[in-house]
Amino acid sequence: MEENASLLVVVDAANVVGSVPDGWWRDRRGAAERLRDRLAADGVPGRAGPAEVVLVVEGAARGVESVTGVRVESAPGSGDDHIVELVARAAGDRPVLVVTADRGLRRRVTELGAEVAGPKTVRPG
Repeated sequence: MEENASLLVVVDAANVVGSVPDGWWRDRRGAAERLRDRLAADGVPGRAGPAEVVLVVEGAARGVESVTGVRVESAPGSGDDHIVELVARAAGDRPVLVVTADRGLRRRVTELGAEVAGPKTVRPG
């Protein structure tokens, strides 16, 4: 792993948005945009130092634009598969944190060396 390599934070948008029953299902794209904007404003609470934040969207949220501080990637298929691909590309080069509650995804990314955190890390409530 590179010395001083910035943390890569990969956020499972569908899982994080779906963790709070606030009507997100009526406007999935809007919910993903609100999460993106919160991440751009607040970063990842409790994490010091430089971080690259990637928000992975899928389904009806595809097409959400990136903003300063948050790169948005639209998964071409499964969001989980895209997240695993991003983690695999970064593995060994830099620390990776994946934000999701999805047990299967958590297992897949920890096998690649990523740390995991639950949705409340970036979405209190």
